[in-house]
Amino acid sequence: MGVSVARIRVLVVDDHRIFAESLAAALAAEPDVDVSAAGSGPAALRCLERATAEGRRYDVLLVDAELGVPAPGGARTVPAPRGAPEDAAGGAPVDGISLVAGARAGHPHMRTVVLAETDDPRRAATALQAGASGWVAKDCSLQRLLTVIRGVLRDETHLPAALLTGVLRELTAARKHRTESEQLVESLTPREREVLRCMVAGLGRKAVAERLFLSPHTVRTHMQNVLGKLGVHSTLAAVALARRAGVGPAALTGDVVERGGQLA
Repeated sequence: MGVSVARIRVLVVDDHRIFAESLAAALAAEPDVDVSAAGSGPAALRCLERATAEGRRYDVLLVDAELGVPAPGGARTVPAPRGAPEDAAGGAPVDGISLVAGARAGHPHMRTVVLAETDDPRRAATALQAGASGWVAKDCSLQRLLTVIRGVLRDETHLPAALLTGVLRELTAARKHRTESEQLVESLTPREREVLRCMVAGLGRKAVAERLFLSPHTVRTHMQNVLGKLGVHSTLAAVALARRAGVGPAALTGDVVERGGQLA
């Protein structure tokens, strides 16, 4: 009787067909690795949902750092790699970092590794903040990639040594900005914080007024106070600062709400 080998289920997500197929084939040659491929962010999300529904969850997600980013001279519209779910090229664009965050939220058991063509401390730090466990060069050896795959399954974090200092600097700066943003948000009154959460949810002035049982004029005053206290000049900037401070959107209730002047 043979010894049972624990299988590692890997999903490669890359809209470069040749690279995705080559990497999938190399990984599939390993005796303990099962691998599939998806050619876009939406296709990857569908693949993950389908696998979960069928009770065969993926262990590691390998994501192209430039997934969904148009190449110079035009969009990346190459066909999906073999093994990808049907309609893989369809759906709204999802970039690599957004896919990392979405996968982390929907599949917390799974580990994600970002595959990059260039070392970029800022994007690597953003990937880690989104939930990635590793950042690896696309041209690294197969042995190096397998070491990272097995390492992240042991809850290790893997970064190229050359990126470590830059990533730590970016994470420190991000923490400082978050602290400063939190202090600004704390200067708001409870009512102004409610208004800010509505702004984060994308509600327009009329919808905020209806939700909080205030007049549009009062809401306008509150919004102006929020912008002033946060030291910004637009709703977009206020929302970005609020998100850095960890302020979530107001829970939307009711069938019809106004978003940015449009009914949804």
